[in-house]
Amino acid sequence: ADRLMDQHGRHRAVDAAGQAADDLAVADLLARAGVTGVAPATFVALDILVGLIGAALTLILVPVVALAPVAGVVAATLPAVALRARAAARRRALRAVWPDVVDHLLSGIRSGLGLPQAIVTLAESAPGSVQEPFRQFRRDYVRTARFEESLDTLKANLADPVADRIIETLRMAREVGGTELPTVLRSLSQYLRADAAVRGEVDA
Repeated sequence: ADRLMDQHGRHRAVDAAGQAADDLAVADLLARAGVTGVAPATFVALDILVGLIGAALTLILVPVVALAPVAGVVAATLPAVALRARAAARRRALRAVWPDVVDHLLSGIRSGLGLPQAIVTLAESAPGSVQEPFRQFRRDYVRTARFEESLDTLKANLADPVADRIIETLRMAREVGGTELPTVLRSLSQYLRADAAVRGEVDA
């Protein structure tokens, strides 16, 4: 009996871990698509609902029972497909934004601001499409004065691979110290502009 209970407990732990991983993947996709205020469980419920509607409509229009489950499965994938398309479109749109963000950071550093203060100024100077995450950083940092934690939240809110690269560069510069940050930022801005131009030509 104890062995059965142990096995049952392990199975429940594995199921819980799998569910947590699924929720994390959905949450990441929602963030990359720029969708806020929607819980992963809500999105999964939407998938299921769309699948059920698809199956029911198929059964009504084409009264072949075998087709309904297939149509339901296909329909259930549509919200995720749409979300991935939105995430890809957002990523493409933000390519042109990041060099300007780095330039604003560089301007702040050159004016004598510390790194946290330079990031705080992006709450007003950054392009409108990314201002809100920087405003959240400002609120977090002013409230807690914990730079690393505020930076982690900023990274999660921006949810973009280029933003990840910028933030990790800033984190490393903060840890290492020294006077090389302006040079690093200038090189990063040039690289991001060149990369955005190349990718834009490929997409075109």
